[in-house]
Amino acid sequence: MPRDFHRSQRVEEQIHRLLAELVRREVKDPRVGTVTITAVEVSKDLSHAKVFFVPFDARRPEGEVAAALASAAGFLRMQLKKHLKMRQVPELHFVRDESIDRAARLSALIKGAVASDAARAAQAEPGAPDAPPDDESPP
Repeated sequence: MPRDFHRSQRVEEQIHRLLAELVRREVKDPRVGTVTITAVEVSKDLSHAKVFFVPFDARRPEGEVAAALASAAGFLRMQLKKHLKMRQVPELHFVRDESIDRAARLSALIKGAVASDAARAAQAEPGAPDAPPDDESPP
């Protein structure tokens, strides 16, 4: 019977879970602040892992948080080695996750389009003050 998940997917899930916990509890760098690990993508050969994160403190520059996480990558990799049953732990590369911002922009665009359609429909309704009368025929 074939497996439903590839090994890389299982490794991604496990690294995601462990990194979220490690960043929250073990990383003491104040530049990191409050960060959420949103996803992990592991290469097919399991040698590299792209870790997507979202910082919650908007006052911190994005580059500062990414630099702090990059400086903690060695420590985090060592901690992963202790918890994972893998011969080689992937190198960690931290990338800011833009999908949440993109989703918020798309949601705002959709709301704006729906509102403008509703406004146009309200103007085109019979009985609206600017709408031409439909029932009257020319004399």
